[in-house]
Amino acid sequence: MADVLLPGPWGRCMGSDCGPGGSQSRAVWCAHVEGWTTLHTNCNQSQRPSNQRNCFRVCDWHKDLYDWSLGAWNQCVPVSARTFGAQRPASCSGGGEEGIQTREVGCVLKADGSPAEDVICEYFEPTPRLEQACLIPCPQDCVVSQYSPWTSCSKTCGTGLRNRVRSVLVPPLFGGSLCPNLTEFQSCKLGPCTGPEGMFSLRVGSWNPCTLLETRTRRQAKRRKGKGQGLRERAGVKDPETRELIQKKRTRNRLNRQESPFWDIQVGYQTRDVDCIHRNGSAMSRSLCSQRELPLTVQSCVLPKDCQLTDWVQWGSCSKACADADSPRGNRTRGRQVLQFPVGEGEECPPLEEVEPCEPVGEGVPPCTAFTWRTTEWSDCRIDLLLSQQDRRRSNLTGLCGGGLQTREVYCVQANAELLQYLSDLREKDKAGQTQRQQKPSVPPLLSITFQITASRPVENRLCQGPVPNTSQLCQVPCPIDCQVSPWGAWGPCTFENCDDQAGKKGFKLRKRRIINEPTGGPENCPHLVEAVACDEPSCFDWQLVGLDQCVPSEEKPCGPGTQLAQVRCVNSSGEPVDTSLCSPASPPEPVACEVPCSRDCVLSDWTPWSTCSQTCSGKNVEGKQMRTRSILAYNAGEGGVLCPNSSSLQEVRNCNEHACTVYHWQTGLWGQCTDDPSTSNTNASAAARPAGLGSCSTGIQTRKVICVRVSVGQVPPKKCPEGPRPSTVRPCQLPCKKDCIMTPFSDWTPCPATCDAAGNTVKKKQTRKRLVIQQPSNGGQECPEVLEEEKECEVSKICPGFRWKSHKWRKCQLVPWSLRQTSPGVPETCGPGIQTRAVSCRQLDGTQADINECLKFAKAVPAISQRCQLPCQDDCQLTNWSKFSSCTADCVGVRTRKRALIGRSKKKDKCKNTQMYPLSETQYCPCDKYNAQPVGNWSDCILPEAGRAESLLGLKVQGDVKECGQGYRYQAMVCYDQDSRLVETSRCNSHGYIEEACIIPCPSDCKLSEWSNWSRCSKSCGSGVKVRSKWLREKPYNGGRPCPKLDHINQAQVYEVVPCQSDCNQYVWVAEPWSVWKVSNVDLKENCGEGVQTRKVRCMLNTIDGPSESVEDYLCDPEEMPLGARESRLPCPEDCVLNDWGTWSRCSLPCTRINSRVRTAYILRPPSVGRQCPETSDKEPCSLNLNCFNYFYNITEWSTCQLSPSAVCGSGIKTRMLDCVRSDGKSVDMKFCEELSLEKRWQMNISCTVECPVNCQLSEWSSWSECSQTCGLEGKMWRQRTVVQASRGDGRPCPPQMEQWKPCPVRPCYRWQYGSWSECRVESVVCGHGTRYRNLSCFVSDGSSGGESGAVDEELCGSLELAVDGDKQILLSEACTLPCPGECYLMEWSDWSSCVNICVKEAGVDFGSVQARSRAVLAQEPENLQLCPDQMWESQPCTSGECYKYRWFSGGNSTPPVTWCQRSDGLNVTGGCPAVAPPVDNSSCDPPCLKPRSFCSEAGVCMCDEGFTEVLAPTGQLDQCAPIPILEIPSAGDKKGDVKTSRAINPTLPTTTLPGRTGRTWYLQPYGPDGKLKMWVYGVAAGAFVLLIFIVSMIYLACSYCAKVHRSLKAQESGANGTTVWAGQNAHEMSYTCPDCQELDQTDNSG
Repeated sequence: MADVLLPGPWGRCMGSDCGPGGSQSRAVWCAHVEGWTTLHTNCNQSQRPSNQRNCFRVCDWHKDLYDWSLGAWNQCVPVSARTFGAQRPASCSGGGEEGIQTREVGCVLKADGSPAEDVICEYFEPTPRLEQACLIPCPQDCVVSQYSPWTSCSKTCGTGLRNRVRSVLVPPLFGGSLCPNLTEFQSCKLGPCTGPEGMFSLRVGSWNPCTLLETRTRRQAKRRKGKGQGLRERAGVKDPETRELIQKKRTRNRLNRQESPFWDIQVGYQTRDVDCIHRNGSAMSRSLCSQRELPLTVQSCVLPKDCQLTDWVQWGSCSKACADADSPRGNRTRGRQVLQFPVGEGEECPPLEEVEPCEPVGEGVPPCTAFTWRTTEWSDCRIDLLLSQQDRRRSNLTGLCGGGLQTREVYCVQANAELLQYLSDLREKDKAGQTQRQQKPSVPPLLSITFQITASRPVENRLCQGPVPNTSQLCQVPCPIDCQVSPWGAWGPCTFENCDDQAGKKGFKLRKRRIINEPTGGPENCPHLVEAVACDEPSCFDWQLVGLDQCVPSEEKPCGPGTQLAQVRCVNSSGEPVDTSLCSPASPPEPVACEVPCSRDCVLSDWTPWSTCSQTCSGKNVEGKQMRTRSILAYNAGEGGVLCPNSSSLQEVRNCNEHACTVYHWQTGLWGQCTDDPSTSNTNASAAARPAGLGSCSTGIQTRKVICVRVSVGQVPPKKCPEGPRPSTVRPCQLPCKKDCIMTPFSDWTPCPATCDAAGNTVKKKQTRKRLVIQQPSNGGQECPEVLEEEKECEVSKICPGFRWKSHKWRKCQLVPWSLRQTSPGVPETCGPGIQTRAVSCRQLDGTQADINECLKFAKAVPAISQRCQLPCQDDCQLTNWSKFSSCTADCVGVRTRKRALIGRSKKKDKCKNTQMYPLSETQYCPCDKYNAQPVGNWSDCILPEAGRAESLLGLKVQGDVKECGQGYRYQAMVCYDQDSRLVETSRCNSHGYIEEACIIPCPSDCKLSEWSNWSRCSKSCGSGVKVRSKWLREKPYNGGRPCPKLDHINQAQVYEVVPCQSDCNQYVWVAEPWSVWKVSNVDLKENCGEGVQTRKVRCMLNTIDGPSESVEDYLCDPEEMPLGARESRLPCPEDCVLNDWGTWSRCSLPCTRINSRVRTAYILRPPSVGRQCPETSDKEPCSLNLNCFNYFYNITEWSTCQLSPSAVCGSGIKTRMLDCVRSDGKSVDMKFCEELSLEKRWQMNISCTVECPVNCQLSEWSSWSECSQTCGLEGKMWRQRTVVQASRGDGRPCPPQMEQWKPCPVRPCYRWQYGSWSECRVESVVCGHGTRYRNLSCFVSDGSSGGESGAVDEELCGSLELAVDGDKQILLSEACTLPCPGECYLMEWSDWSSCVNICVKEAGVDFGSVQARSRAVLAQEPENLQLCPDQMWESQPCTSGECYKYRWFSGGNSTPPVTWCQRSDGLNVTGGCPAVAPPVDNSSCDPPCLKPRSFCSEAGVCMCDEGFTEVLAPTGQLDQCAPIPILEIPSAGDKKGDVKTSRAINPTLPTTTLPGRTGRTWYLQPYGPDGKLKMWVYGVAAGAFVLLIFIVSMIYLACSYCAKVHRSLKAQESGANGTTVWAGQNAHEMSYTCPDCQELDQTDNSG
């Protein structure tokens, strides 16, 4: 059929439950082979795929049950192997071949690892990668070194062999070729042998395993049985002392016997063979070997036994027995005991203890002890901590306020102590049966804990984790606001003290002032606000003259005498209008007499207002006066008119302020302390029980003294002062609560330090405990106790803890049984070599017996329990051991000796008396110990002395004025050498280990400024301005002192402070004196009238509440408001109309427009005669903006800087701004103009602000000195640190840069155990065979430096060290070796490990790890035995920090053919490693040969240069030299590192993974071809350069020619003839060229 059924993708798994019960469906349709859909009937329905199946419905909680399982990466397979038909490259290049690694990935159930459907895991996470790119490294051939020199001939005569060997440097890797032969042989023949050649040699075989005789066990049993009977027979001894002696001897003997259950030592025997060997290696009859003393063939030995251990005991309890979320796991251990220690060459014991992690199990696991930080209460706020060095307030700290610093201590406590105690008590009750387990506490555990008002017990600070709370914080001491009062007001009228009681006739005149701010403590702390003077005829109400009406002539005449009615109002003593009925008893002012001038009368002006009173009071010698004046406006007309008065009548003087100068006021004292109010003491009794720190406890009272004071005299009787304004003497107050001292309980006693010295003797130590004050007492609370720290002696144990091995006496030397030795000829029966053993036990330091396991844990290595010994024969000479050398009286003087003596029969033997053979004394010169001390290393940091420094165990104290500068000391280590330049203890040089030198840590000096200058005068006399004060820089900061504030950017030595100020516009006023008499210029002598001038004096005066008082400088008054000082006008003639001066202009109505107008008026003082007219009595002018009409508005200034109280350093302050009333022309005017318009004031004039406090950097105390960085040597250092407790703020002193200090450690010699060199292989009295080689273990001293030399010293100096060499505790002082027999072919000893080599490919950036190798080469002595030689050996091991080398072929030399070799990049000649290509072609094919450096003979027979060098040919055409050429690296198109993640192929010995990249191609510019001739492109480049040069010369010529033409045509324009040509290019860029010829031409033309 042409139609097929096609299925669609499966849909989403649907179902109601999570898990395998879901179902999913898909669409199935019938499609034509050409792709279009057709009917289902056209397809074979029997082949229809299912459209529904069961599925696993995944839910979110399945994420915790399923996860991807990732298999290990398989071996790297070449890409070519996976591509069908692809050919694998024949050669490996680029460091390796690209490959692919695959791995198995599947979805599994986490619980048991069973497989699951992948769709489950795919629901949460995409399928991980199944394959990745990798790199198969190229095969690495074996690399060997050069051959060593030839050895000498193996024979002195006849035919022998010479050998030379080489060693393996890099083993073969990744399938590389195997190592070549490491040995090369060469026959040699020094000459024919003159005698018979030695053909046979005795060869000693190796010792056979140690065995026991069959009868030994039976014999030992019999011996023990017999000894037991003897003891029983002697048990009848009844004497107690004898019995005790016998018991001690038994114990000593039992310890000396090897009956310990841990050492089962059995002495056996072992044998070996001694054969006669032919030079060809075949065994011959022993008779053929020359007869000599045969070596031993049997010897005593210790039967080897392996270490035997018990089974593991049960796991111990978990170290974590509580619940802790941060560290939930602990450790548990289990151990096993030693049943049998290893004996002889038995297997050593494995570890006796193992540890595994664990978690606490079981129900009700209590929570772990938690620790948290606690703090004491904050100390009082201190201002002095913020003062600078130069602040004068340091000497007087009273009254300081503003920002300060308060401190507290931080300590660590157990956070859940109450909870743990509750749980512990609950468990105890359960154990005791007092409560049933089913019974639940009525209160939950956490809520049942009651906290008393006691502090928690402090613990060591190291137990608390997390950030330490702040130990200091900024605080605020409120600054007192001084009371500010206004100036005194004017004296009021004489009034009764109490207007309701007007019985007496005595009165007071009062003057007052008001408080203009809100002072601290309220108005009661202000100075007196009322002053009084006594007066007579007081009245409470009086008539006040408001003004006078116009003068009205009497009898209705037009002129002449008349009266003026007074306009009055009734006012009280404060000047406030009241009802007129209150003034009715007093008669109102009478009408004032006046006169209206007639037409011919003299005209006078009105009286001016009375001037300010000259005195504020009156006395015997002082009277107050006031004056007023008037002037002549028109003279009389000769006869018939009223004459003008004389000048004295133009002014009037009257007395004023006639009251006496005796002023009284009430004066108040300071408020006393707040005390209990007796009237409310019973009420407040219950409040005394309130806890401390909860504010006020009760209400009390304060009293003060109030007295009447006469100014400038002192206290007077109270009746002198009015009672009305008398201040109160009592006020209520709040009593503060008492605060008792609160302290922490004492901490636990500090642990006792180690009480044993190095010698194991007990040393007395002390332990301490402390407590902290959490709350200081105040307000009479309970005081703190004086004792905050206690100490006591530590309990000293009688026995210092420690264990040691005790070795007992050596037992008798045991020989091999005679039955085994008697077959050896010449062997004596009762003497010879044997073995002896001893017992070892575990003891405490005081000698008492201890468990063997304690010594295994804490003691050093187990002493040897067996050793070789020698039983002397009868003919042998026996001597004692050497004694110790005698002491020397002084170094380098005399000799010291040691002695020994003959023992037993040896004393009588003549041969033993031969002192040449058996010396009985030895003498040596006394050691000449000369020591030399010299300094070593650098000087330490400068360190201040630590006298008085208190180590704080519990509290973290804040630094106050900690000494951080001054004189200290710096240290340099001293080293002491002996005469052999070996390091010794510094005490040998009478030195304590240091050179001290005084040094100075410079003290920081803060920025020093001058004091503030006085405030300048306000910049404006009216309205808001600014006033300025400044400081000058006196000294810049240095050594980390406080920085200077921001200086003026123009004058870097000045600091300004500018604040707004307000000047009262009425503070200074112009005062004009009366006009002078007219000076008529055109005088009518008859009538004294006409044009004239009047003058007056105008002064600027200080205005007070009583009026202008004193003259000041004119510039303080507004010049625009200055009245005229002179005027020209016409003096009226007789009978002319006379008007008074114009009145003030009326105010223009707002807004200002030309439509509106303003007027001024005058009235007629003298009517004119008949026929004459008066001028207009009113004047009118239009209103004009900013000329005579002004708009007014408020103007707000900028905020001032933050202003502090004078007693404050920093902290809270106030910013202010000023409100101005500004006229529309911009001039500031009095505020009344804006206030009259009722303009809105919507601005806030004051806001609070903060000046950042200059907090100095605060550091913690120096920590204790650290342990020395090295336990010995010259380079050890000790460090100590400090941390920043409080970073600097504002202009505070910054933190010093030195946060840690170091000083050298005392130099101590570095002792270590070190092996000596192996001796030659020793075989007893024979030529070859199995023998032993030995080496010594010696104590060496060095200075600890990497290149320092070591010197051997006495072993006693290494006595305190563990017996180990380079960390290896298995001390090996002898080992088996083989001494080859003559003619034998054998393996050499192992070579040294080669240097570490990194297996890498630099071009690909691949690193396959590092490796080093060593090898054993073969040495042969007989040409006939070469076929019997063993195989050579090599081994490798991984290493670190290997060097990556490259290998290259080299050729050279004058030989024919020349030598070729492979060289490593470090210059070492090697075999192997170079590329597997043909080495450089033999230079013999080139004629002449290529002998120049870096040259080689090419295939064409031409001498060429190596890559990177170019050929330089001689004139003869031959190669002269190879010169280096520059390299131009051009990356290739495939140079994309990191596109594909790659890894190396698997190498079992080098597990390293790297990320390779690819390098680009390197092109070389080769100017010479293979034939030695220049290449074509060189000619092309030369031709192009020549054309470019011609072009540049042509352009210069054209430019100069053009310049010359311009010069000739524009010779007059000298400025243009400078020979400069300018080209304007694109974007208006210009290039200019100056023609030097043109300039010369210009000079010539000028001269001509």
